[in-house]
Amino acid sequence: MDDTTTSGKGKGGPWARRTIVAGLIATPVALVAGCSSSGSSGSSDKSGSGGSSAAPVSKAAITTTPANGAKSAVFTQPVKVAVSNGTLSSVTLTGSDGKQVAGELAADKLSWTSTGRLSSGTGYTLAAVGTDSDQVQATKSVSFRTGAPEKTFIGYFTPDNGTTVGVGMPVSINFNKAVTDKAAVQKAITVTASPAVEIVGHWFSSTRLDFRPETYWAAGTKVTLTLALKDVEGSSGVYGTQAKSISFTVGRSQTSVADLSAKTLTVTRDGKVTQTYPITGGSPEHTTWAGKMVISEKFLQTRMDSTTVGLGGEYDIKDVPHAQRLTTSGTFIHGNYWASTSVFGSENTSHGCVAMHDTKGAGDSSTPAAKFYNSSITGDVVEVVNSGDKTVDPANGLNGWNLDWASWKAGSAV
Repeated sequence: MDDTTTSGKGKGGPWARRTIVAGLIATPVALVAGCSSSGSSGSSDKSGSGGSSAAPVSKAAITTTPANGAKSAVFTQPVKVAVSNGTLSSVTLTGSDGKQVAGELAADKLSWTSTGRLSSGTGYTLAAVGTDSDQVQATKSVSFRTGAPEKTFIGYFTPDNGTTVGVGMPVSINFNKAVTDKAAVQKAITVTASPAVEIVGHWFSSTRLDFRPETYWAAGTKVTLTLALKDVEGSSGVYGTQAKSISFTVGRSQTSVADLSAKTLTVTRDGKVTQTYPITGGSPEHTTWAGKMVISEKFLQTRMDSTTVGLGGEYDIKDVPHAQRLTTSGTFIHGNYWASTSVFGSENTSHGCVAMHDTKGAGDSSTPAAKFYNSSITGDVVEVVNSGDKTVDPANGLNGWNLDWASWKAGSAV
């Protein structure tokens, strides 16, 4: 540690004493009354023309942790200042952003400890003033930089910044490391809406946290997600790195009901039924999950391989048109060009997906599948009823709407 101190130079006659300013309000070193420039210790007049006396040297010696010039100070540990042969008059700790870090002076005025949180990878300057028993001041100026944490985590969020989404789109965050201090992490994440509405977080697992209101968003709502995770300890020794805000807009209100008994898809936009399409759903051997499912991805064409959903080699279609994902596990609402047109509206024959008539190549915009695809955006809700199967797991996709409000709130850590 650098224990070097500099003395103040007295005014008036030799060894004139200072008057200490009452209180402990931080006083910048450059403004200490009557001080000479840092490091000056006075000098004698060698010309013989009257002579002058050297400045008094304070007996107070100030030390700091971390020391001046430290390059990787531990940001989780407090900054400490101590004085011997005197007392501390003031201490200020300032970050590179110009903001002061709070601290506490001991009752005996012999030490000071920071109480505000430091940031990793950040430069700081510290200015301390001490006074000895002769009321001579000593000053200490220290600069240091905090290091970066060795282990970090980040959250991958949905939806993306600047997007327009449907009324059912939750804010979903998936962390790349397991979170054990869920409360600390959740407190560092805020989701707000305009017009305002209560929004609550729900932990589906140690790596997934979703936010939503009690009912679907109102059309036109502006939603802002703020991640203040930098230096938040998500688990022992693992710290967040993100400090950012993103926003998205809720578009028009569109929800659809796939009734697998009637074999129809009824589309409602802004409170009015706009279209009814004939569909086919899961067969009795491969029923479709029931419940509210949010469109999370859209593909003009995509490959569907039964081996990826545990159905062996029953199918492998490389160009399924107008496919929109409803669950992580592989449930889609999509176009179907390989089945007879007589199937739609009359039979449930699929392996669990909901399908509408389409053409190969996804080039015909007049088909039911194309029309529904073109009218949909991610975040729209498709509710499946009368499927003969259980309600989809709320964690399977963006489908937390299948939890009632009390159950949703019970999954919050704050």
